[in-house]
Amino acid sequence: MKVGILGGTFNPIHIGHLVLAEEARQKLKLDRVIFVPAYLPPHKASRGLAKAAQRYMMVKLAIKGNKYFRLSDIEIKRNGYSYTIDTLRELKKTLVKDKLYFITGSDLLDYLDDWKGLREVVKIARFVVATRPGYPLKKLPAYISTLAIRAIDISAFRIRQAIKKNRSIRYLVPREVYRYIERNKLYR
Repeated sequence: MKVGILGGTFNPIHIGHLVLAEEARQKLKLDRVIFVPAYLPPHKASRGLAKAAQRYMMVKLAIKGNKYFRLSDIEIKRNGYSYTIDTLRELKKTLVKDKLYFITGSDLLDYLDDWKGLREVVKIARFVVATRPGYPLKKLPAYISTLAIRAIDISAFRIRQAIKKNRSIRYLVPREVYRYIERNKLYR
């Protein structure tokens, strides 16, 4: 099987993440996409970060009903910083015969030089970078495949800022995620 791995902070998960996963699934002919929420991302400040269990629940609510999407708590169970290489090593133990595709947005390319175990990452999985508005793809290493997806200019940061300013985020996140954020008074 061909399995996509989509890691992220998902603080919160939004429509852009879901479009990325669905378009990657279709264009790469993936059998499934596994969402992997980070416990603590090494490249982002943890200030304003919803609890890992809350972010996990939002992803669960967002992907419910899509038979191709799965959710893994591998990084949340690990605690501490979430490094892609550690996650891929662990996933490969159970997905031995599967071809893995690590999917990320072009915004993460700014941190590529700081990635732990990058050489091994690209041996375990095909490294796929999806286009993202405001983050052009330039001078990519040969081991990176690119994936053009619909331009949806949504970011979790802007969603959190809108909530703080009491502005609507409706239609930027799935309905159940919107309800969860409201019910739990997240990002206020």
